[in-house]
Amino acid sequence: MALYDYYCESNGETLEVRHGMNESFSTWGEICKQMSLPLGDTPTDAPVKKLIGSGSSLNEHNTFSHREKPKAFDSGMVMPMRDNKW
Repeated sequence: MALYDYYCESNGETLEVRHGMNESFSTWGEICKQMSLPLGDTPTDAPVKKLIGSGSSLNEHNTFSHREKPKAFDSGMVMPMRDNKW
């Protein structure tokens, strides 16, 4: 399994999602179901885009998981080492 970043233009959120290479998601509802997250105010059918260079990388959009508010990203940020929870 790999990590992929998906961006939802409807709510401006980017989520990091773990799934197999043969899987892909196209809507906010699919992402929320995969991650067991509430939809919030975003429609189930809101489109999401898989970002290139994803999986804990610094993309054009902030990356965060589980709908937490991200900390400020800057060019000097270093991502923490992943532990056995990943």
